[in-house]
Amino acid sequence: MSSSANYRILAVCFLIAATATTAAATDHIVGGNRGWNPGVNYTLWANNHTFFVNDLISFRYQKMQYNVFEVNRTGYDNCTIEGALGNWSSGKDFILLDKAQRYYFICGTGGCYSGMKVSVVVHPLPPPPSATVANEHSLKNSATPVASAAVAKVAVAVVSAIWFGSGWI
Repeated sequence: MSSSANYRILAVCFLIAATATTAAATDHIVGGNRGWNPGVNYTLWANNHTFFVNDLISFRYQKMQYNVFEVNRTGYDNCTIEGALGNWSSGKDFILLDKAQRYYFICGTGGCYSGMKVSVVVHPLPPPPSATVANEHSLKNSATPVASAAVAKVAVAVVSAIWFGSGWI
């Protein structure tokens, strides 16, 4: 096998390993299919979601009719935008939740008084599982998605090694 084929195999293995350790962020669309509008119970919506650092919270609404302000607890409780920490008005706003803390969002066009406000708690990212815990988990539940993903990654590595090693490319 040529040294360039060895480098290709090594590169593929590196990419597979990098993919295996990358955590995907979640985009939480406020209100789901009802969006950012009056008459939605946003407290209930938020309680049905778990937010982690680097997730996105998205607001979808009629541009020019509503908007979004990030405020402190006082602004949230009183529906005031004084001292707002951020504001958005595109109608499709994506906001990065980059800290483990409570965030407060309100509509600044008066919708807050009709319930257009939401508070979410963002949790720190959980630590990656230790090798011991992962091995015990996969031994107990060999048919779980975790084990299936590991088998798929090994299969991709083997196929890639054969493909790149045999000179097909």
